[in-house]
Amino acid sequence: MARAGREGRGGQGLARVAVVVRAGAAPLWWSGVFAAGVGVLPPGITGRRIGVLAGAALFVIGAAVVALTRRKRYTALVRGAARAGKHDVLQDRAVTVRNWRRGHRWWLLLAFVVALGSAFAMPAAGGMLLAGTGTGLRLKAAWLGRREKAGEQLLWLRVDWLDKRGGRPAGKDVRAYRGTGIAAGDAAPGGARRRTAALV
Repeated sequence: MARAGREGRGGQGLARVAVVVRAGAAPLWWSGVFAAGVGVLPPGITGRRIGVLAGAALFVIGAAVVALTRRKRYTALVRGAARAGKHDVLQDRAVTVRNWRRGHRWWLLLAFVVALGSAFAMPAAGGMLLAGTGTGLRLKAAWLGRREKAGEQLLWLRVDWLDKRGGRPAGKDVRAYRGTGIAAGDAAPGGARRRTAALV
């Protein structure tokens, strides 16, 4: 099975499902933490104490909603995963992450600005919600990683089935996942960077 930046001999370019899910976790988490740290400085309309308490609740809610959303859809796609073809091309983790972050950079910036601005009404709350969504993505990727370990296969999808921003790995255009051996590619189960890349 090839591993490169382009397709070859009739194969399809494949991106790891868990890597796509996980791609937004770090920027959302860190921008949320920064926005919450700065946002706690102004007293706001509600006061800092209420803002932080509300932010803690929003963090938990945001993480839970993101982590649990569309699990039935993911489960159905996992169950129907077919074996990847001999000539399919496995996209590097770094390429998948870069494509997602480039495609969502303006959305990430807008979310950060809104989180900062909301501090003047409710200190820290917007930033904590943003950090919660990042945590939710990490939890969803970890859940997918457990499914990959249990099924002893890594989950991939066709790159051309992702949306124009490189996201939505369980969107309506995604018809099926593909599976490879657990050592394929350069990302571990759950989408984290693998210490030693393997070619399969």
